[in-house]
Amino acid sequence: MNHCILVVEDNALNSELLRDWLEVEGYEVWIAADLKASYEVFSKRLPDAVLLDINLGRDDGLDLLAWMGQKPETREIPVIAVTAHALVAERDRILKAGCKACLSKPIEFPLLRKELNRWLSDLKTAQTNS
Repeated sequence: MNHCILVVEDNALNSELLRDWLEVEGYEVWIAADLKASYEVFSKRLPDAVLLDINLGRDDGLDLLAWMGQKPETREIPVIAVTAHALVAERDRILKAGCKACLSKPIEFPLLRKELNRWLSDLKTAQTNS
């Protein structure tokens, strides 16, 4: 079974680029343009990982992390921040909030591949050991 990635991104071009690349890599992809849509995705099926834009128009993407942290079933899902604002202070805030990694836009796909492999293989190991 393919890993499922939820892309939470309010820019249609960015989400299309991520979707196309992820699908070529063999992932199943869901797209949510805002926090409300991402909560709806979680109500249908849990993704294996989340690519999260931090600046979602009126929404702060980190609110999704706080929401996920309150639920045992979503707490361990790795979240990778994808942001245009990866300044050091912002990066620290993002990582402290619980993101596993913080990637700057435009996305360097080899870096994204490395992070997804890292966190999804950790997930497989944890599931095998439990």
